[in-house]
Amino acid sequence: MIAIADNLNTRNKAYMDALAGRDGKPIADLVKKLAESGADMINVQCSLDGSGDEETLPWVVEILHDATDCGVSLDSRNIKALKKAIPACKKPPMINFISRNEPEDRIALVSLVSSSGASLVIRALSGTIPTSIEAKLQIIEDLLEMANEADIPNERLFPDPSIVHIGRGMGQKHLVNSYDCIRILKEVVEPPINTIAWISNVSTGMPRALRKPLEAAFLGYLAGAGLDAAMVDILDENIRKTLYLIKAFRDEIVFSQADIT
Repeated sequence: MIAIADNLNTRNKAYMDALAGRDGKPIADLVKKLAESGADMINVQCSLDGSGDEETLPWVVEILHDATDCGVSLDSRNIKALKKAIPACKKPPMINFISRNEPEDRIALVSLVSSSGASLVIRALSGTIPTSIEAKLQIIEDLLEMANEADIPNERLFPDPSIVHIGRGMGQKHLVNSYDCIRILKEVVEPPINTIAWISNVSTGMPRALRKPLEAAFLGYLAGAGLDAAMVDILDENIRKTLYLIKAFRDEIVFSQADIT
């Protein structure tokens, strides 16, 4: 299980204030804390729509690499920014994400991923998140075909079933479909493919006291379907313990009672 810290996001006020003020120290301190908390990769988001990412995204990547050895997930809709940020990465990053609608120039994005050796998150999204498993799989199939035609192998592709919050009108139906989507992709796609999910999205709108236990339980649920990578709040103890146990159950680490306690 690849643990991807989602803490550098637009909802993090301290991070966004540091970004706006070009103050690298608090960002470096946070990045170190994420790495110490067990992050395998760190997702870097500087805006929701890509505005200004040409300047901020490569800057944060440089700060990250000065502070840690973690891998990088570049979360931007701005292809110009990605072209500047990818060379700043010490090793090929993950690009988060492509969907049926984003970015507008999807061909340019898959070409960039192909030539750079990066990995690519493929979201089951077409304007809105489909409610049926068939619709999710169809979107993923179409985007997989586009990526494969650009010579991006399956081992560098990470389909994302698009997680919605459980309190949403059809939230539970979406979540069941997400589990089934991951399970089917792991069972039928050849050569084998990776899967990824943004775990934190499941608890949006829930009371603060419920959010992290809910996310940890959902992470364990999707792990049972074969999930390979998870976008999580790595600073939360519930999440860290669940990740540790998943890795132990999968024999990815050696279990130690001292570590879990």
